[in-house]
Amino acid sequence: MDWLVLTKVGGILGPFAVVLGVIMDWLFRLTSIFGIENIGLCIILFTFVVKLLMFPLTLKQQKSSKLMSIMQPEITAIQAKYKGKTDQDSMMKQNVEIQAVYEKYGTSMTGGCLQLIIQLPILFALYQVIYHIPAYVSSVKDVFQTVVAAITSLGVDHVAMLNQFATDNKVVMSMVGDMTTDNGLIDFLYKLDPTQWKALEGLFPSISDTIATGAEEIAHMNSFLGINLASTPYSMMFTADGFQFSIAAIMIPVLAGLTQYISTRLVSGKQSNQASTENNPMAQSMKTMNVVMPLMSVFFCFTLATGIGIYWIASAVFQIIQQLIVNHHMENIDIDEMVKKNLEKANKKRAKKGLPPQNVSQRATANLKKIQAANEKAEAEYKEKMDRREEQLKASNDYYNSGSANPNSITAKAHMVEKYNEKHSK
Repeated sequence: MDWLVLTKVGGILGPFAVVLGVIMDWLFRLTSIFGIENIGLCIILFTFVVKLLMFPLTLKQQKSSKLMSIMQPEITAIQAKYKGKTDQDSMMKQNVEIQAVYEKYGTSMTGGCLQLIIQLPILFALYQVIYHIPAYVSSVKDVFQTVVAAITSLGVDHVAMLNQFATDNKVVMSMVGDMTTDNGLIDFLYKLDPTQWKALEGLFPSISDTIATGAEEIAHMNSFLGINLASTPYSMMFTADGFQFSIAAIMIPVLAGLTQYISTRLVSGKQSNQASTENNPMAQSMKTMNVVMPLMSVFFCFTLATGIGIYWIASAVFQIIQQLIVNHHMENIDIDEMVKKNLEKANKKRAKKGLPPQNVSQRATANLKKIQAANEKAEAEYKEKMDRREEQLKASNDYYNSGSANPNSITAKAHMVEKYNEKHSK
């Protein structure tokens, strides 16, 4: 596919996937110089390069997480202070006090989310490239294109034949494009394992030699440690001939789950030591996710192509190495110095807006005092109004009931009418 087609197909992720595809193609060409044309090795190198490029964002995110773990006890204390109070006044005070904590440390409520927002499109684009390697790696696409050209030149309804072939041979058709196009056919061919390639020769006997040659070259590129990257661990074990035990099929999902578990433990270990999991709902949620996510990895890597499993394992292994480096770096970080730099950065932003440097924590406290003062003033005005109304009512009753021993007697009521007429006739 050309650049415009790829960006259109990929939607908002298209441009990210195209850039990542170019990187992967460069890596494939680089290994080819040394006589190694292997997609599995390319996936591993590709994962390493992407992790390296994203390391600055990862470090910033870890710094935000460390700062958050230190701030959390103060935020939890504020939330406990206003627990059960749902009125607007209490909610406003709680928000201002929490904001004061964030500003005290020179950060914001969205500070830790920014790095994740930037990383998410890249991570999703990664999966798109891995799923459609021939579409984004032109060096690989050329091999598939030879087979596609031979099939489309036959002058038969190859789309109907291939759809029936997919049904008969249990080809997974997820994420396969329109097979009336060359790109859709390449997507289809990339899904085939060696057994299905052999069956494809029988479907088109007139071009069986071309298919066999292409299949051999593709199998060479698509094989890693004896595993075909297009096959799923499930299909490797549960074949048409029955159950077949495969160590490779078991090891890929297990390694994916194990490496991710170690990775998540390294990421959250320091934070859980600094913030009590008993009083911190966020920490409790993270603890649950640390168990659930590795188990999900095992399931997905068992049912998805092994190429995804190789990427998952490589990503987790590099994450572990990266996290060990980050944890060592974070242990030597001076929090006071970090907060100082955050405040300096905030004041630089104020300077660009033409505002003078200001102690943001004092400003946040002033905002809280302003709200409290306004509430106290409103309460005082209301109390004064009610006292004034009560005094007026008492004075009125005293005026109308003066001179009468029994305010409820007929004489008293007649006296009240007399007083009323006397007052309003003046």
